[in-house]
Amino acid sequence: MLGCRHKKQFHTDAISDRAAMPVLDVDTVSTLISDSGITRYRISADKWQIYDKAEPSYWLFPAGIYLEEFDEELNVEASLKANYAKYLDQEEVWELKGAVHALNEEGEQFETEQLFWNQKTERVWSDSAITITRDKSVIMGIGFESNQTMTQYTILYPTGFFPLEE
Repeated sequence: MLGCRHKKQFHTDAISDRAAMPVLDVDTVSTLISDSGITRYRISADKWQIYDKAEPSYWLFPAGIYLEEFDEELNVEASLKANYAKYLDQEEVWELKGAVHALNEEGEQFETEQLFWNQKTERVWSDSAITITRDKSVIMGIGFESNQTMTQYTILYPTGFFPLEE
């Protein structure tokens, strides 16, 4: 018979604030999201944390996030990238910060430092400086409002270069 002669006991500190501890803490994740059996989105992140006991509960992507939207043939229709993201899951509101770059289905590129997306109201907005690069023009401004596909938008205080054809 074999046995252990010394019993080692391990102790850890008690969790004093469960709300400050993530229920999920994942490094390097890539996940696909489908709708009615069709793959619609891919989310990739270096770090993903879910704080389910916080008030309000939220998901955190402290090392950034990359999102792609696919058409039915799995071609990338649109993409979104940011250095930091926070998702308030009960309110269904995303906050994206730090070198936010979005590409809509029409090929327009959006660059800003902060962007919000409310999935319930299907609205996107920013109070920060924004640059929109199109085929033949670059639009800049402060403040931005849009539908969630970023195809119908308003820049609140616009500036930019607009070439005119004769």
